[in-house]
Amino acid sequence: MFIEPHLGKKEPDGRAGWIEVVCGCMFSGKTEELIRRLNRALIARQRVEIFKPAIDTRYHVEKIVSHSEREIRSTPVQFANDILLLAGDCDVVGIDEAQFFDASIVEVCNHLANSGKRVIVAGLDMDYEGKPFGPMPNLLAVAEFVTKVHAIFTQTGELASFSYRLNDQKAQVMLGEKDTYEARSRRAFLEGMKGRKK
Repeated sequence: MFIEPHLGKKEPDGRAGWIEVVCGCMFSGKTEELIRRLNRALIARQRVEIFKPAIDTRYHVEKIVSHSEREIRSTPVQFANDILLLAGDCDVVGIDEAQFFDASIVEVCNHLANSGKRVIVAGLDMDYEGKPFGPMPNLLAVAEFVTKVHAIFTQTGELASFSYRLNDQKAQVMLGEKDTYEARSRRAFLEGMKGRKK
């Protein structure tokens, strides 16, 4: 389990913050872990601002909601740079579904961390083809702390780290739940993709 390196108030010396990334496949608990860390920051009486891409309206228009229905308030934004305008003088910034933002999310997170904020980001590290998803590889590269979480492939009980799309749609960005995606082990993912190419 991730233990926060520092939960106190920001030091007056202007010490730089840091970036934490929680990544993994669909149904692996990324948002659950993001909410857990943000709630701990709130318990520590830190000022917290939370953002998500406006495109993600699966469970709620504004709140961040995990697959297990845990939720926390958030502000939906169209563009990554909007976060800089809205973060204000908070201590902690939470960002969910980072893969849906463009490449500027990396610069935004660096700017926030450089200004002394703790930045906690969650997102899919790979798309439905098993390829790095959007800005996530670059976020992983600049983060001080990276946590990769795994789901379970329900058919075999194996650890799952791939998001297998259950239909033939080709768009990289496609919002969906268990009717659209399945968390799979590497072996099962490769078998499914091989069958699809035929």
